[in-house]
Amino acid sequence: MSAPHESRAPRTPEDVRDALAGIAALLAPAHPSVAEEVLQAHDRPRDYVSAFEDRLDQRGIDEPVENLAWIALIDALHAHGLLAEFDWKEDAHEIRAQLEGLGARPSADPWKLSGVPEPALPTDAFLHACGRRYREVGAALAVLDIESDCYPVAVLPAARAQELTALAAVAGFPVQHLGTGPGGG
Repeated sequence: MSAPHESRAPRTPEDVRDALAGIAALLAPAHPSVAEEVLQAHDRPRDYVSAFEDRLDQRGIDEPVENLAWIALIDALHAHGLLAEFDWKEDAHEIRAQLEGLGARPSADPWKLSGVPEPALPTDAFLHACGRRYREVGAALAVLDIESDCYPVAVLPAARAQELTALAAVAGFPVQHLGTGPGGG
């Protein structure tokens, strides 16, 4: 990470494209179609909107938008069972069930550890508690922020969490790691 006084070179479209491809490969290594969808949304947004009209209709999108490649990433990950999208007032039992159903979940069960999060917590607090549990077994929960009242959450190896953050920064999209830092630690 650069110091605040250091200048950074402007991002080129190629930098953004490469970062999006890197994120897709990181979060969906066994599913190259995720990267294909994301890159189509980046390179040919009108074609993407046409090809995924039904999926995008659920989000109220009927033409290319600024964050289309990021939305494409979230939707493609979700379609492959690699991301769960939670409402801001989601029930804790539903959160746990969806996290357990993700294809990228850790091999060790974080729920078998002592001190399983209290289901009565608000959604945000419960998700951060889940993030701490996942960290204890070497996994990370990351919110791929779409500036909405939902939490699109993906699982990845904790050792690669900062790589995701760096790639997302180059692509121009925010990522929040659950269970770390202020408010989550």
